[in-house]
Parts: sequence; C-alpha cells; structure tokens
Amino acid sequence: MEELQKSSKVAFASTFSFYLKAHNFHWNVEGIHFKELHDLFGGIYEEVYGSIDTFAEQIRSQGTYVPGSYQRFSMLTQIDDETNILPPEQMLQELLEDNEKIIKILKLVFQESEKAGEYGFSDFIAGRIDAHRKHGWMLKASLKNG
Repeated sequence: MEELQKSSKVAFASTFSFYLKAHNFHWNVEGIHFKELHDLFGGIYEEVYGSIDTFAEQIRSQGTYVPGSYQRFSMLTQIDDETNILPPEQMLQELLEDNEKIIKILKLVFQESEKAGEYGFSDFIAGRIDAHRKHGWMLKASLKNG
C-alpha cells in the first residue's frame, strides 16, 4: 500500500502541474489559430481540473495525506514548469509530451492499485488514462500539417 500511496501522490502532483500548464497556455496563446487553441487548452484544463478533487479524495481514502502546496507539488511532479510564453506549436508539442508522461505515470499507479487490491481506485485511474488518451489525440491532431 505504501508504494501505491507514493505513486498516487506523484500522479496527483503531476496532474495538477499539467492542469496549470494547460491553463497557462489557454491564457497566453496567440496567433492565427488563437480561438481554436484557446478553446482546446480550455477544454483540457477544465476536464483535468474537474478530476482533481476526486483524485485527492481517492488518495485520502488510502489513509494518507494529499500534497497541497506548490512546494510539495514541485518536489513530486514529473511535469516541468514552463515560464516562457511559447509559440502555439510549441505549446501543443510540450503539452502533448507532458500528456504522454501523465499516461505513463497513471499506468504505474494503476498497476500498484491492482497489486494492492484497490479496484475502485483502479477504476478511477483507468478513467483518467482514457481522458488523457483523448487529450493526446486532440493535441496530435492539432499538430498535424495538411
């Protein structure tokens, strides 16, 4: 159970960091495709943010505390912070790469959850994997030329 708790906290912090980056890109995207990308990033951050509270409650139900500060998030996250204002294509590429990291992290959490017999949590994590697969599809499609 301890490995599940640790990996869950990494996934939670990484998810929160991913949410924040998508929100940052939503606020700061510019260019000819502004409206489409503004909406795409908005849809991603809203969906991910909508999962945060349930994710935290799932971790608490494991009998451990949830990281809840920027310091703890920065210690645990696998998503690099972005402080620059990137061109739109770089925003898409970076968010796609981060999305792939999230999927890998969530798959590890799923495996730990199954090992621990926490099948309800496994179900939640499987849903998160599916949501991120959809985000990945949309990001890839937006990067495709012609």
